[in-house]
Amino acid sequence: MSILRMAGSRASSTRILAKRTAKCFATELPRPPPPTSQPVIETFSDTSRPRPYYAKHPPFRELPRAQSKWPIALGLLITGVSGWAAFMTFATNQEKLSSSVFRSIVRALKADPQLREVLGEAIRPQPEWYLNGDPHVKGRISQLQGNIDVSFRVRGSKGSGTLYFTSIRKEKGIPFTVLRFRVICDDGTIINIADVPPAHAL
Repeated sequence: MSILRMAGSRASSTRILAKRTAKCFATELPRPPPPTSQPVIETFSDTSRPRPYYAKHPPFRELPRAQSKWPIALGLLITGVSGWAAFMTFATNQEKLSSSVFRSIVRALKADPQLREVLGEAIRPQPEWYLNGDPHVKGRISQLQGNIDVSFRVRGSKGSGTLYFTSIRKEKGIPFTVLRFRVICDDGTIINIADVPPAHAL
């Protein structure tokens, strides 16, 4: 009896599970109705021809011409050469200012009484703004080759002028010979400096 009851309970549980499964999957979405007419098929008598591209777009514009690079290269070259020239001018001018010849010339200018009467006191080389306040010494100072020829602006409390100094050495081992040592003032007065710098300073 127990075996039959167990078999009957298993059969009933199987039927209940089948009913639940049928309830879960028995639903079905409604299908669309069948078409009432056939789709229209369009036919062509000839092959298709593509339309011109410019029919829908504006006409083509000319491409911009490539600019030449020569102006840029020329500008860079001019800038580089100008910078190199400015550096060389500053370097050579600093070399002249630091020489013993320049210091001896300035010392002789300050000690000359005739020059103080014309230019006044506090005689000094005239500073230039483009050299950061240093005077601009023109010419060359070549003691080894025996040739010194310089000029620069000087000023005092009364006026200003331009100094010219020229000295040469004919042979090695002999002292320099001063050929010109004068100041031409802006008013035209020419003053020859009497106190010539010593030969050993040149």
